[in-house]
Amino acid sequence: MLKQFLELGWIVSTHGVRGEVRVQYWCDDAAFACKFKTLYLDARGEKAVRVLAARPHGNVVLMKLDGVETVEQANLLRNKTLFMARKDAKIPEGVDFIADLIGCAVLDADNNEKCYGTLTDVASNGANEIWEITDEAGRKHLMPAVPMMVKRTDAANDKVYISPIRGIFDDAV
Repeated sequence: MLKQFLELGWIVSTHGVRGEVRVQYWCDDAAFACKFKTLYLDARGEKAVRVLAARPHGNVVLMKLDGVETVEQANLLRNKTLFMARKDAKIPEGVDFIADLIGCAVLDADNNEKCYGTLTDVASNGANEIWEITDEAGRKHLMPAVPMMVKRTDAANDKVYISPIRGIFDDAV
């Protein structure tokens, strides 16, 4: 089951004296983080907060949240994670949220019976994502998530299909 509320980032500090907060976003770019009108202070979507304004500022996004008028009020939100509702996120067809891929079984694209392990982490080196796949023995394998190797993702069914090159896994061909 796909999560309905996904982490967008976290409030790292205040900005100015009028209650703005600095948000370290965890999405691809600041523009995506700025487009939400409502965010949530919990993973269940029970504590909604309206976003009155948002703008990129260096490597963070500055946000003005409804009901936060002073630096003291903003400071109470420091270190809080902000969540977005999946239904509010408009992403292109065929694109998955990383949160949906973490935990997926990593299967061979040509032999669906062969499981390499579980996708346990995703990092980025600037050029592409790097997937960390943990096998049954607990060994971690790093693989660039490039089209040559990632053949298909099926996050709704917790599966991704790959064709790894020799050396990624000990027995890969």
